[in-house]
This record gives sequence, structure tokens and C-alpha cells, in this order.
Amino acid sequence: KSIMVGDKVKAILMKTMEIPTLRLLATLERSRLPFTDALNIAEEVLTHEFESADIVYNRFVNVVSYTATTRPLPSHNTLESSETVYTYDEVDSEVLRCYNEFTLANVLHHALKEQEASEQSARMNAMENATRNAGEMIDKLTLQYNRTRQAVITRELIEIISGANALE
Repeated sequence: KSIMVGDKVKAILMKTMEIPTLRLLATLERSRLPFTDALNIAEEVLTHEFESADIVYNRFVNVVSYTATTRPLPSHNTLESSETVYTYDEVDSEVLRCYNEFTLANVLHHALKEQEASEQSARMNAMENATRNAGEMIDKLTLQYNRTRQAVITRELIEIISGANALE
């Protein structure tokens, strides 16, 4: 089962893989993606019981590439059974729940920012390619226009010269 963030992922995964969906979250602010969005998603995820979970997102590599990355998310039971959590202080269930929520929110916020950078890079590349293609198209059309204009002028000159020769 999955919790999907965004409409595009739903459209792709529902058609290709028919993954059962617990929830679709698509009400994110497009421009900023504040930490509160990640916190809201984390709260939604933690309302469901799970033993193991993964987050899949596009990780920004450079301007021309990004890679699909899978990152495991710790469950509440995993944190409870981990001895390193209890190293420095006594931890009750409420502190552990808050820690789990904060950790999950941090991981989600990181993934959302990576996804945003990847999406912005893809848009920049698309716009650059569109600009280059438009420039090439303008060059081809200008060349075609100039050749056509030159052919018309040449034909008119031939007609004028032929008419002048016919008068002599």
C-alpha cells in the first residue's frame, strides 16, 4: 500500500502498476514546500501501522540528471527496539513518538526538496531545448523565405529581360 504525494505520481503508478493507495496528498504549496508540508505528510503516514516503509523520490545529481532513490523509513517498533535511542536518556513512548515524527518529517522534507530541485532542473532543460529548437526552426524558415524571395526576384528579372529582348 502507498501514500502518494502529487497528482503525477498517482497518474503514472495507478496506470502502470495498480498499487493500492491509502491516501493521495496533492495540496502542497508549489513554490516553497515548507517544513510544515513535510510535517503534515509525516503525521498522515504515522496514522497507519507499518513494519517497514520506503520513500521513493528523484534525487538531484546535476543540471542534466537525477536518479530515482529509495530510502527506508524506520517504524515506531524499529525505534523502540533500537538500543541506541536509549543511550543518553530515559525515553518514554511520547518522546519516541515525537522523535519518530520529527525524523520522518526531516526525511520527507529532504525528499521533497530533492524532488523540487530535480523538477526545476527538468523544466530548465525542457525550456533550453525548446529555445534551441525554436531558433533552429526560425533559421530554417528564414532560409526558406530568402530562397523563395530570391526565386521570385530571379523570375521577375528573367521576365523583364525576356520582354526587353522581344522588343528589340
